[in-house]
Amino acid sequence: MEKSPSFAFLMFSLHCFISSLALIDTNITTDKSTLLGLNSFITSDPYDSLSTWCISSSPCNWVGVACNTRHGRVHSLNLGGMDLKGTISKLLGNLSFLVELDLSSNNFYGEIPRELVQLRRLKLLNLSFNDFHGKVPAWIGDLSTMEHLNLRNNGLVGLIPLSVFNLSRLETLDWNFNLIERIVPVEVGRLERLKVL
Repeated sequence: MEKSPSFAFLMFSLHCFISSLALIDTNITTDKSTLLGLNSFITSDPYDSLSTWCISSSPCNWVGVACNTRHGRVHSLNLGGMDLKGTISKLLGNLSFLVELDLSSNNFYGEIPRELVQLRRLKLLNLSFNDFHGKVPAWIGDLSTMEHLNLRNNGLVGLIPLSVFNLSRLETLDWNFNLIERIVPVEVGRLERLKVL
């Protein structure tokens, strides 16, 4: 018995659908392992804020995590004000759908990991009120979708790299209360959308 073209198309469509579900599951699995990796770098969680973060549940249901309804991927990580202490895992660069990263008002320390440059969709990066040190990384200027950059109240030193002034969508740039030189370069004029400096 010969199969009709419509039956073949139906089988092909079903195969594609199942394959896409497997791909989505793999990607959310990547997001899950990335977040569990971040959790392993946290040395103090005094309010047990991340107690919902466990391998047996979806990261979309975890405290501080929001997922994109279209792709089912992690698009927002907001751990602000949880009094967490530790360093940032380099694995965070694997959250390829991340749009917002807010780690403000915690006790994160060390240098800002270079791997965050992989977050090409990032619009908000808030690392304020922590204990990050070292120079403001030049690679931040490669995050071309960035709209809000807050590095306030850390231990960052030196100059703001000129690459930051290539962020044409930037509306907020706050580097107050660091050891950054206060001379504002003329390149700031490139930031036509800037509202807060």
